[in-house]
Amino acid sequence: MSKLALVTGSSGGIGQSISEKLAESGFDLLLHYNANKQAAVSLSEKLADTYGVHTEIIQGDLSAPDGVQAVSASIGGRALDAVVLNSGQSFHGLVTDMSDEAVQDMVQLHVSSPFLLTRNLLPAMLLKKAGAIVAISSIWGETGASCEVLYSMTKGAQNLFVKALAKELAPSGIRVNAVSPGAVKTKMMGAFSQEEEEMIAEDIPMGRLAAPEEVADAVLFLLSEKASYITGQILSVNGGWHC
Repeated sequence: MSKLALVTGSSGGIGQSISEKLAESGFDLLLHYNANKQAAVSLSEKLADTYGVHTEIIQGDLSAPDGVQAVSASIGGRALDAVVLNSGQSFHGLVTDMSDEAVQDMVQLHVSSPFLLTRNLLPAMLLKKAGAIVAISSIWGETGASCEVLYSMTKGAQNLFVKALAKELAPSGIRVNAVSPGAVKTKMMGAFSQEEEEMIAEDIPMGRLAAPEEVADAVLFLLSEKASYITGQILSVNGGWHC
């Protein structure tokens, strides 16, 4: 019987790579997106055609208070074997440059929505006493970053959410971990110029940015039986940057 996984933010660079790795491993997929419907549809069709898995796209704005309700309603009471909390966006600028609305949206997207969505999905998983949850955090949630203070704060909150939830769910056979990438070659790096990106790469001991597939491999490992005794961990995938 096929396993079922949810990937939030599946239309982004990291989300697409995670979804493909899961499909390659035989997972049926619920592919969540917010605004980029065409990317989600294309991904869904590609994975179904290439790997023969069942795919379904789910829309919901997880930066809005009603987004969790929309996504939860689409999932219904289905018991998931894997949940990847990947939706996210960054804000580059000074604390004093952020509007109240931007602050609320970022906290909703990275903290409130992952918490509430997970809460809604857990009853069916608890009945099975099985499953794994992986959140996509960030290096800045571990070390903090100037000009990304709010993003750092919300990702730090995600890390503690993972550690606390892992302790609560371990007796029920559900594992909870996070992958914490450094700089990854995705559209999120579009805020930086080519020169700035090269400077970042020079500062990374391995001398380059991560490929989305490298983050996806870490996620797949944490969801697999090879990580059956690993829970409550923040797995850094950063090329030695800021270690």
